[in-house]
Amino acid sequence: MFLRTEEYANAAPEVQEYASRLVLGTIARLPELDERLGKQSDHWRLGRMPAVDRNLLRVALYELLHEDETPDPVVIDEAVEIAKKFSTPSSAPFINGVLDGIRRSLYGPREAAAPRRPKPAAAGHK
Repeated sequence: MFLRTEEYANAAPEVQEYASRLVLGTIARLPELDERLGKQSDHWRLGRMPAVDRNLLRVALYELLHEDETPDPVVIDEAVEIAKKFSTPSSAPFINGVLDGIRRSLYGPREAAAPRRPKPAAAGHK
């Protein structure tokens, strides 16, 4: 699936691995991600969101919850910038609000430079 894009094929191996991990991890955890997004995005069912927004939110939320390499503010900013380029004018503030709301509910308010707190335990795991 990934090798069909020239940019992916020409990327460094570590970039390819990270991109693959994000996509495959997002797909593997869709029910968990969609549940969190549904709770945070009041008055917006996932099916009503533009497809770009829905999938940006899923990938960014997966990265916030399950990847530690990228700081939370960077994850959120990257999703916002992609939304500005590929979605509607109202998408960037919406995506920012949803992702930052989830981040705050999980970790509380903190400065951008602060280290991440431990990840919340997955449902059914201790």
